[in-house]
Amino acid sequence: MNETHASPDQAVFWHRNLPPADAEAIGEHTIEAASERVSGRLAHGDAMWGSCYESLLRELDARLRQELARLGGHYAHIRGESIDSKHDMHTDQGWLHGRFDYVIYKKP
Repeated sequence: MNETHASPDQAVFWHRNLPPADAEAIGEHTIEAASERVSGRLAHGDAMWGSCYESLLRELDARLRQELARLGGHYAHIRGESIDSKHDMHTDQGWLHGRFDYVIYKKP
């Protein structure tokens, strides 16, 4: 079952959470975002992973809102995602990198 329970200021919708039914799709896009860097390596499910995941989602939200403004949209519906952990051996820093496929919608 797909859900549409949008708050008035909600712009980003994930997977089965859909934008308002009367919104019109105006294009499909892909965007990349990265989390903040932390010391050490990331392991899926550990505290540093969680912190980086939250940072990645904040960065993604900010980037999507910029793209919506630039492209004349009101909503972004994330349809696919790929998230990988990265590590820089020279600085011993880790971070998450995400690639997200989404559809832009505009209000009628």
